[in-house]
Amino acid sequence: MALSRTTLILATAALAIAGCAKKRPEVLPPAPVDNTGDTGTGTGPATGAGDGAITPGSNADFQRSVTSNTVLFGLDQYDIDPAARAILDNQAQWLARYPNVRITIEGHCDERGTREYNLALGDRRANAAKNYLAARGVAASRITTISYGSERPAATGSDDAAWAQNRRAVTVVLN
Repeated sequence: MALSRTTLILATAALAIAGCAKKRPEVLPPAPVDNTGDTGTGTGPATGAGDGAITPGSNADFQRSVTSNTVLFGLDQYDIDPAARAILDNQAQWLARYPNVRITIEGHCDERGTREYNLALGDRRANAAKNYLAARGVAASRITTISYGSERPAATGSDDAAWAQNRRAVTVVLN
């Protein structure tokens, strides 16, 4: 009787394992597509088959058309200085040509300060840029902000030159 019980348990386990085996689908899904927009030339998404054209209103078009997608800030500051005004005015002009384009403004800090302080300062920097663009006629509903604090440095290093590059707000067009 013990032998038949053991045989029954083993047979049940074998059936359970066989039922769980993955079966190969008859039709495989297509391979993943690289939709990051990088064509290897740094120009962004192409509109044609290998022609290298940039889609109007895309992030690549934005980066090509404006003087900069980044405004820099002083240490522990979030005010828009004259250099930042010129950059943001240029961005506002481009955004006026594409009224349906939405953007995100990313606020960043250098590595000094606590995580909480840097996140709050990055938020103030992103919102300062957002408010400036809104004052220049860009609908605030088209702009979202996010703070990365010191989590995504543009330059590595622990010196004044690296820190200056990391205190920034970056405008990114959402495709």
